[in-house]
Amino acid sequence: MHSSPAPRYRSGSPAPARQRRSLRVATDSPTRLLRCAQRARCRDCGNPVEWYHRVDERPVRLHPRELSVGEVPTAYRWHVSSGLAYAAGDGSAWCRLAHVVVCPAHDATSVVTPALTRLRRTLAVNTRRLRDAGALFPTAPSGRPAEQSVTCRPARPIVQILYLRYLAARPMDEIQCVAQRRHRARCETKMLASGSPGGVWKLVPATATQGQLDLPSEVMALYDLSSLPYAEQLRWRSQRCPQHAAVPTAADLALADWEPFDPLVHHEHVHPRLPTHVRRSRSHGDVRKAVR
Repeated sequence: MHSSPAPRYRSGSPAPARQRRSLRVATDSPTRLLRCAQRARCRDCGNPVEWYHRVDERPVRLHPRELSVGEVPTAYRWHVSSGLAYAAGDGSAWCRLAHVVVCPAHDATSVVTPALTRLRRTLAVNTRRLRDAGALFPTAPSGRPAEQSVTCRPARPIVQILYLRYLAARPMDEIQCVAQRRHRARCETKMLASGSPGGVWKLVPATATQGQLDLPSEVMALYDLSSLPYAEQLRWRSQRCPQHAAVPTAADLALADWEPFDPLVHHEHVHPRLPTHVRRSRSHGDVRKAVR
């Protein structure tokens, strides 16, 4: 095995070897992401989206292409500056668009231009192709077998961290570390499978912890992490496994899955049963016995 020759200048004198360094996030950067425009796919329709941070650090999904300002109403225009997304135009002839406006899995907005209607139809055709190919499954199945056990596993659970409540973007057992590995790929460690203690499921009043009033006669399932040590709760909020939590210089390759919970805005994600509760649907014979 031959060793590589030492680097030299053109004159023949030895040159100092440069140490390879990975890309890092600057300390004064407005976002902790290694790069902006995190590519992903919509969980509802399967079309490509780009995740950006807003000024209030809340994530937003934008359509991956720029559109002419003449095709987008003023109230629906976005622009990106220094890695942050702003809900307004920047004075140029092009703008960005929030994906939810043209997502075929949601109802169309009241103000729709012909260009946005064509874009929505194009995305709907792509969604149909993904479903026909088996790459996308409907989020709400139409029916269940008569004897199927049904668990109340929320697709977007409500989590309490440091006495603040957040809405997760995916089930608890699918939340993944957002840090970068040594080979510049995203860490595949799941937060619940990292070997550290987790939280507990509770039934609490359907309210947030920022002064909102309780919804009348409603309780909701909550994954409570308040009993964990302060450092563990910080690790959960930053969404890092124990290995990358100990390495603060490691950059993030994705956005954290937390969104501030509002009981009025996120009412559809409020579940009155614990996910550990199992319901078994009755068959026709069981129904007849119950009637007798």
